[in-house]
Amino acid sequence: MSQEDDGDRMPDDLEAVLEAADEEAEADRPGRYDAPPLPAALILVVVGLLCGFVTIAGVWLSERSCERFRDTSNCGAFGLPLLIVIVVVTMVLGGLALSRLAMPHPRLIPFLGVAFMVAFVVAFLTGRFDSPWILAVVPALTAITFLIADLVARLLERADA
Repeated sequence: MSQEDDGDRMPDDLEAVLEAADEEAEADRPGRYDAPPLPAALILVVVGLLCGFVTIAGVWLSERSCERFRDTSNCGAFGLPLLIVIVVVTMVLGGLALSRLAMPHPRLIPFLGVAFMVAFVVAFLTGRFDSPWILAVVPALTAITFLIADLVARLLERADA
């Protein structure tokens, strides 16, 4: 075969061909929106706030469920498994949100962010859960821990390279 055959030759403008293929692939993908990109810190803060509210809602629902079925807000032996379920659900929902928004490390950041938040709450806020200001502190704390988790993920990525 000769190299003059058009079927075997590389196109002159390879970048234009690749960009056209990317545009076609993006048009075929459902769930992607054509919007200007948001700053990464804003995405992390919003998803962190939402994860904080999910955590509070999960704890509140578990307390109400224990009150209804056990006549006390203390869940007893079911308390730790319920807390683990709440933490895992929060991590999964945070990961889904970050992956949907095309953020790097969409599973590591929610894992670290929620874990840091739980560690801080257990270390410093135990016994203050019945206070109304906890509704503002936990989401704000989760937003901050998501930013810290992003910093840790970027440092780990840099150290890995």
